[in-house]
Amino acid sequence: MTLLLKNVRPMGGPVTDILITEGRIADIGPAQAAAETVVDGGNALVMPGLVDAHVHLDKTLWGTWRGHQAGPTLDDKISTERRLRTEWDLNPERQAEQHIALSAAMGTTSLRSHVDIDTVHGLKGLEGLLAARARYADVMDIEIVAFPQSGLMIRPGAAELLDEALANGADLVGGLDPYGLDRDPKGHLDTIFALADKHTKPIDIHLHEGDELGAVTTEMIVERTLALGMEGKVAISHAFCLGMQDRRRVAGLTEKLARADIAIITSMPPSRPVPVADELRSAGVRVAGASDNVRDTWAPYGNADMLQRAMHIGQRYNWRMDADIEVALDICTYGGAAVLGLRDYGLSKGSMADLVLVEAETVAEAVVAAPVRKQVFKRGKLVAANGKALA
Repeated sequence: MTLLLKNVRPMGGPVTDILITEGRIADIGPAQAAAETVVDGGNALVMPGLVDAHVHLDKTLWGTWRGHQAGPTLDDKISTERRLRTEWDLNPERQAEQHIALSAAMGTTSLRSHVDIDTVHGLKGLEGLLAARARYADVMDIEIVAFPQSGLMIRPGAAELLDEALANGADLVGGLDPYGLDRDPKGHLDTIFALADKHTKPIDIHLHEGDELGAVTTEMIVERTLALGMEGKVAISHAFCLGMQDRRRVAGLTEKLARADIAIITSMPPSRPVPVADELRSAGVRVAGASDNVRDTWAPYGNADMLQRAMHIGQRYNWRMDADIEVALDICTYGGAAVLGLRDYGLSKGSMADLVLVEAETVAEAVVAAPVRKQVFKRGKLVAANGKALA
């Protein structure tokens, strides 16, 4: 199949046409050859598909409003969620499908989802996500992280379940606050890295631990990454310790992260210290943006809109110039693609035709206004239009 996308402006540049063949950009320029399907973009700005590098497809309550019940601590949120999953009979496959459709409508074409693996619900969440991923394979590229949300060392049997999940479809090994939750950073990290080594799979660790506690954990992650030759295959999500006031300490950690090629994924929450993106990027550390929670038992907020997330990033860093706002979008596009290892991503000849069209004069306006996604293409196939998923 060939598709000619006429009258579009790549990243707000001059009006041109994009020829798409077999799901890839075959050429960019005016007066392209005839195609089986012709779509007039109406001078819309076109950008590559948005990338959400950290979500929880199995957790969302999207579609039904439920009042928030969890207390303020991490333990409160974990225990409340585990209870409500049973009380509300949440179906991970159904919830994931609703989230995928919402993300597609917002222009996301690739994402990484963590899925809870614990001794209460076993692999139910993974099975649901695998089914949803298969059903929406032509709409969204999805990586699945086997994630010990309720703990690893404090829950006998959890490590064995992670092992089983990795053998049955999970793409990455997850971890969570090795000291703050598990009270055993060495045991937790040794287990995570051993599983990654056994299954030859990458790692993505939630690290909420702040200040010096998080800094020491980060150093332990770096040590194991280098020892096992896993450079480029490890990510730390949240990394709140990188937002601590001791910037000399952070500079040292940043240098170590760069040396080990460990990526940082941030949802830029307003309630916590956050990593400083331009410092990390200047040092060569890959940085990706993320939604994290989307209306679930952890938080009633979130709408899976990565353009809006780019706006939050710009606001958090007080970025006001157009060039700076463009960096915020880069974190939610090319930055996410680099962390997820997406091949042939972008707006050049040969790239996968994952494209988003919006009515905006410039990239900065697209980020600030977060307009309705006019059209969203996944590998050259129209998957969403006028803010609604077609699936």
